[in-house]
Amino acid sequence: MTDNEWQAHVTREAAKAIGQWLEARGRLHQPLRALNFRELEAMADAAIARFIVLASHKIRDRSKADPRLVDLLLAG
Repeated sequence: MTDNEWQAHVTREAAKAIGQWLEARGRLHQPLRALNFRELEAMADAAIARFIVLASHKIRDRSKADPRLVDLLLAG
């Protein structure tokens, strides 16, 4: 998978995580503007968590991981 394909995959997965969070809250029918800041933060947390999982798998599965990605994950 190229870097561009991986980025598109991660973006789709993050969007799915946000959708799952909204569905779990039972608020999928409401417009985003109805969400409060705490709920928006929770959606961002869901997307970031999915990114971390996917990035960790990418590092694990590659013998030569991109050092920028490793640094990003280890900096937190």
